Amino acid sequence: MSLPVPLPPEVLLPYREQLRCNFPQLDQVFPDLMAEAQTLLSAAGIRDYLDGASLICRIGRGFEPVLVYLEELPHVAATLGEQTLGLVSQTVWKMSRSPNGKAILPFLQSIAEASRRLGSAELLGRYIDLILDFMERTTGSIHGFHTTIPSPGLPDLLERVPFLLGQLTCQGLSNWIEYGLRHYSDHPDRQRDYFGLQSTDSRAVLQRERHGTLFIDNERRLDLYLRALWRERRPFVPYSDAFDELRKPLPYFDALGVRIPDCYDDRDGVAGIDRYRALLAHVAAHLRWSGSLVADNLSPFQRLAVETFEDCRVETLALREYPGLRRLLLALHPRPVEDACDPEHESCIRHRLAMFSRAVLDPDHGYRNPDLLDFVARFHAELAAGPASTQAMAGLAITYIARTRRGQDLSPKIWFTDTQVDYRDDNRHLWRYIEQGDEEEAFEEPKQRSADESAALPPRHYPEWDYQSRTYRPDWVSLYEGLHPSGDPARIDALLAKHRMLAKRLKQILDLLKPQQYVRLRYQEEGSELDLDVAIRSLIDLRGGATPDPRINMSHRHDGRDIAVMLLLDLSQSLNQVPDGCTQSILELSQEAVALLAWAIDHLGDEFAIAGFSSNTRHEVRYQHIKGYSEGWDEQVKARLAAMQAGYSTRMGAAMRHAAHYLEARQAEKKLLLILTDGQPHDIDVQDERLLIEDTHRAVQELDQRGIYTYCINLDAQADQYVRDCFGNRFTVIDRVERLPERLPQLFMALTK
Repeated sequence: MSLPVPLPPEVLLPYREQLRCNFPQLDQVFPDLMAEAQTLLSAAGIRDYLDGASLICRIGRGFEPVLVYLEELPHVAATLGEQTLGLVSQTVWKMSRSPNGKAILPFLQSIAEASRRLGSAELLGRYIDLILDFMERTTGSIHGFHTTIPSPGLPDLLERVPFLLGQLTCQGLSNWIEYGLRHYSDHPDRQRDYFGLQSTDSRAVLQRERHGTLFIDNERRLDLYLRALWRERRPFVPYSDAFDELRKPLPYFDALGVRIPDCYDDRDGVAGIDRYRALLAHVAAHLRWSGSLVADNLSPFQRLAVETFEDCRVETLALREYPGLRRLLLALHPRPVEDACDPEHESCIRHRLAMFSRAVLDPDHGYRNPDLLDFVARFHAELAAGPASTQAMAGLAITYIARTRRGQDLSPKIWFTDTQVDYRDDNRHLWRYIEQGDEEEAFEEPKQRSADESAALPPRHYPEWDYQSRTYRPDWVSLYEGLHPSGDPARIDALLAKHRMLAKRLKQILDLLKPQQYVRLRYQEEGSELDLDVAIRSLIDLRGGATPDPRINMSHRHDGRDIAVMLLLDLSQSLNQVPDGCTQSILELSQEAVALLAWAIDHLGDEFAIAGFSSNTRHEVRYQHIKGYSEGWDEQVKARLAAMQAGYSTRMGAAMRHAAHYLEARQAEKKLLLILTDGQPHDIDVQDERLLIEDTHRAVQELDQRGIYTYCINLDAQADQYVRDCFGNRFTVIDRVERLPERLPQLFMALTK
């Protein structure tokens, strides 16, 4: 593109007089700016351009906003239309009339990139309306202060607009902003974290609004693909490449699972789901055929070559089993131009290896380099004799690097164009390190942890229902689970002895409920006794030369009762209170009641588990296992129940969802989640008391859809005000807490008879 021709003084002077701005720095750059503007704008456009710059000059924000406007707006107007000149200058004027003057410069600095991303004047207008609406809704809205308070999140938002528009459509940006406004308009620090992409939910909502094929929507399909075609079963661990712009993360796999992008766009005629399939095919080929190598004695260039040759080897073996993969891999593999890299001035090692990789995959590659053709032939000859090995490929790769070495290979000016095969992993699985050094710190062995740390489980993240927006807050709650500490089991035995008369009455009722009839289950490969009829028939078949039936056992089960129960205990601080007229705390009464109930369920033979929960904001919901389904009613379980303690708050929805995670896996005809609580759902980081009530109600609906019946036993005399909103008609309020040890087993038997 030719440079703008400088304007003669007689043409330049009227323009300078029209621009009513007296910054001395302006005179130095004005001739060049106007020369460029005249090549891009009409006469009317130049007039609007100078009027807009004059308006921005009058806002009193210094020379820099004027300079950015004069530099950027001609290109914006040439691309989207000259009406954008007035639109942008009037927007700056509106911002200057508010307390948000500091946001003017970020707005002007982002406008050029925003216009390129949006691509039309209409969308740019929608974007500007979005920014102005954001400014009005957040300026002076912090706890009702006067409007001299600027918007806390506006500068952060504007600084990240170029990145956001690279990930989202305009509508997606609107949805992402709306979520932040709805939840953080009253919290300046949280608002800044959200719009600065520093908070977890900010990134989670951004991922939800991104376009393309989302991994989360296709996880089951991809798992079936890996299992059915490759006979591999590996957990998937999605990652996002939306936030690391300097060094994009790559797929890889290790003992914890396959790291896989959370979103793939369609590209080069290949659907996003097929890009996932190409990645998994490549990973599965490594899992099946790749070995490991010692990295210490190889240079970085040699390792890069070994990785490329090994990638080609496993893909060639995969294509022998599934020839149809070739079309997909060819569509995704870059096609380097042979003479694109200049070996006299650039490091072409990546270019040479990418050409080799393409030539191995594509018989019609068309390359002419004799060294390349020689090693492609040697590669195919090596694999013609068998699958070869990772070690053999390493030797061939090192020889290729030595043969094709150039003086500029060590140059910092490296050729990257068409060298990245993005469906391939980063090959970290190939290398073992004997001597640890700075180079390998990414693969460093984890430090020895204490017994407590090694037993700790990573948090599980659960969504939370926002009843105002009618949407879920994704990954909002962090739940930590662990085994409840133990105490003295004799204390529980003492509680049962205290209620021995009640236990005697309960036993009479339990004997009536307990299944008396056994059903014989025949034709079992494993069972409690031999089925003689089938065993004799199988023996006759064996003697006669026929294949005998191995199902020669039988077992028994009770008829008429197939129930799995989860008892979920609210262990919040309020359980330490002592009700009026009682000598025991609610926690102590709950211990007695749960001990009696556990004894009763064990007597019936039902599957049951016990867990407690409490919360300290959404970042720390504690879920403690007291009894698991595989455990009996024994001393260890009694010891945990005896050590029960109360503290913190009651974030019930997340605990219910986690309890359902275990209950849903039970093979039972009826699944019952029984919740014992003394108050309404609440937490210290929630100001709207309806929020957690509505989330609990939503959790009840989710469990219904999963075949789990939820029932609440509430010890709060005022529970009628909220418990129906949570559980509908599935609740019982026990006004006299001292009767809890008697009522709880009775309620359970009524629910399960």
